[in-house]
Amino acid sequence: MTQAGHDLGNHSENHKNMSQLSDEEKKEELMMVHTKVQELTGYDMFLFRPPYGDYDNAVVNVAKDCGYYTIQWDVDSLDWKDYGVDSIIKTVTQHKHLGNGSIILCHNGAKYTAQALDTLIATLKNEGYTFVPISELIYKDGYHMNHEGRQIKNN
Repeated sequence: MTQAGHDLGNHSENHKNMSQLSDEEKKEELMMVHTKVQELTGYDMFLFRPPYGDYDNAVVNVAKDCGYYTIQWDVDSLDWKDYGVDSIIKTVTQHKHLGNGSIILCHNGAKYTAQALDTLIATLKNEGYTFVPISELIYKDGYHMNHEGRQIKNN
């Protein structure tokens, strides 16, 4: 995946609500996956998307201490609701937050996502959007996160 230009990211070991865990449990959730991926691939992951989008300052701070940038989406495809291919495409392309820098949430285990991706990507490209790895999209310093999980560049 990395050779194809994709980022590898951490999503936790057990898919728990991270804000409900102790700081030590948060660290364990991150580092158990980190260690496994590093041993299998040699790759040091540095992107973390909390399960359910559940985060607070403690989650962000523990992730940062573990060498991770916490990532949040702003466009939910709702693919996990299994409404069908057309629903995924319509939900994303007509989403009120869709714009430059958007991060679109899709799930690898959802029933219709794989079938929707080619059309979704082609539609967005036809609308002028380009796709980049998240590591090229995010600020890595000089930012803060607002209540929606968006990075805001510091002045």
